Amino acid sequence: MNQDAPHLNPRAMERAQRHLVAKALAEFAHERLLAPVAAGDGYEVRLADGGVVYRFRAERLALEHWVIDEATLARTVDDEPRMLDAAELILELQPLLDIADDLLATYLEEIAATLAAGAYKQHQRGPSASTLLGAGFQTVEAAMTEGHPGFVANNGRIGFGLDAYRRYAPEAGRPFSLLWLAARKEVAHLSLGDGLDEDSLYEGELDASERVRFTDRLLDLGLDPAAYRLLPVHPWQWDTRISVTFAPDVARRDLVPLGPGADAYQAQQSIRTMFNRSRPDRHYVKTALAIQNMGFLRGLSPAYMRATPAINDWVADLVGLDPTLTECRFSVLRERASIGYTGDVYHRTPTASAHRKMVAALWRESPVGRVGPGERLATMASLLHRDAEGRAYASALVRASGLSPQEWLAAYLDAYLRPVVHCLLAHDLAFMPHGENVILVLGDHVPRRAVMKDIGEEVVLLRDRTLPDGVGRIVQPVDDTEKALAVFTDVFDGVLRHLAGILHVDGVLGEGEFWTAVAACVDRHAADHPDLDPQVDLRADRFAHSCLNRLQLRNTLQMVDLSSQSSSLIYAGTLANPIARTAIARTAIAPTMTEPGVIGPSTFQPAASPVRP
Repeated sequence: MNQDAPHLNPRAMERAQRHLVAKALAEFAHERLLAPVAAGDGYEVRLADGGVVYRFRAERLALEHWVIDEATLARTVDDEPRMLDAAELILELQPLLDIADDLLATYLEEIAATLAAGAYKQHQRGPSASTLLGAGFQTVEAAMTEGHPGFVANNGRIGFGLDAYRRYAPEAGRPFSLLWLAARKEVAHLSLGDGLDEDSLYEGELDASERVRFTDRLLDLGLDPAAYRLLPVHPWQWDTRISVTFAPDVARRDLVPLGPGADAYQAQQSIRTMFNRSRPDRHYVKTALAIQNMGFLRGLSPAYMRATPAINDWVADLVGLDPTLTECRFSVLRERASIGYTGDVYHRTPTASAHRKMVAALWRESPVGRVGPGERLATMASLLHRDAEGRAYASALVRASGLSPQEWLAAYLDAYLRPVVHCLLAHDLAFMPHGENVILVLGDHVPRRAVMKDIGEEVVLLRDRTLPDGVGRIVQPVDDTEKALAVFTDVFDGVLRHLAGILHVDGVLGEGEFWTAVAACVDRHAADHPDLDPQVDLRADRFAHSCLNRLQLRNTLQMVDLSSQSSSLIYAGTLANPIARTAIARTAIAPTMTEPGVIGPSTFQPAASPVRP
């Protein structure tokens, strides 16, 4: 085992620190946790009673989006220059961030882990944006460096050591085998989607020789193969968690290790989902992975996943039968089967715990079979990616496409925004459509259609409706104003503000033209569907400002309650809608000192002037 860590060197770490400090200042300013003020030819942020000062040049764009010029970022303490240090910034900001004292160290550890990952990516450098133009699906996947664009501590992965990071981190792009367990049927629940049975599932995922090998292993132990189901687990989960935390279950043969599978898998950005490199036509496999990352322990609940295949079938049927979605060629990747082990003592304790989410897996369709001639796949997160030299992949795509920036953007919005808007307005259906959850099908460097994934855990039906048995848990009714946040927060604020900033500062397309194109896409959909309920107004003047980092800062161990996501949200006033149909006053509604951790109106800067299409 090689314990050298060449990426942990001063040069790589300085770059990682600079990037993360800039991101923290930008996103905390966006969430109104701090307020940069104009100073000279740039901005400054004063902390610790004015003794600590950050200075930088930046552009402030629509949706209070800050694009900081990282090269200009400097920190002084009592007028003396100091190195940039993200952990020190968090300590300096703690009175504003309002992190609970007992959770501060956990958040700082996630910051340190994010820096370690950042240093690794800086050291590796990775392919250039121009190289990615011709790269394959999984090469693009492994090249991603940012993680979630909004969260500051977004590469925590607490639990991974150095060796595990190099083996299993998505950016390492290193194939590995999954370990297979046999789980006693009496204490293992298998859910299957329409048209699938247990035999056909395993026949599709395992070669005949593997199935024979696993059967022989059980027979050698004097066990009846018919009494067991097959369950794939992450090798780290077996070594670190199952073999220790579930040692009695293994010893009594409720769980039986069968050995590694023959196929090689590659971790995706979501880290616990693996793509089959040996047989790309086979399913993704998503497994429980008990590391702490971005506000959650990344487990999988057997109880929660019982309904996953049924939910996916219902959503896929709805999408497949809708003429507008068919015209957009929008589709979903169904989660076809799920399995969870419940025979452990943790499932009998009075209070639920993360230990109930440590032995489970699901199988999700592969998108590979949906690619036509001249097309290729890329995670939508790539549109927000910059390479080691700061060159944006999205800008490279636009320039290589041969289209005008306006034409390219219109094609992307038709592929991505139009179906998301239609699902909301026509069906009250909301996905979690951030970059990692969407796969783009590109043709001639232009987005042609979008494929949505991570359906079972993320999809929500926002009005009461009678649903088939087992699907009802997705119903979470909200009013029309909150319903619109499925687009405002998750698409406009979560994805498009970042893409608009990239294209704007790269000189590809000004932000005014960008948001005009977004408004035109929304208007075209409305014109094509005059019968849809107009109460969900995507051209409203303002919308509630839902803040992601505030969620993580409030509770670094569990950001939201998945059974009631709406009630978990934290707001910081409202944002000016960049596609509002009416003229909006240039001065935003300033937050008041009654909002915890927000700078008051004397230093709050007004939002950028709105676009008026």
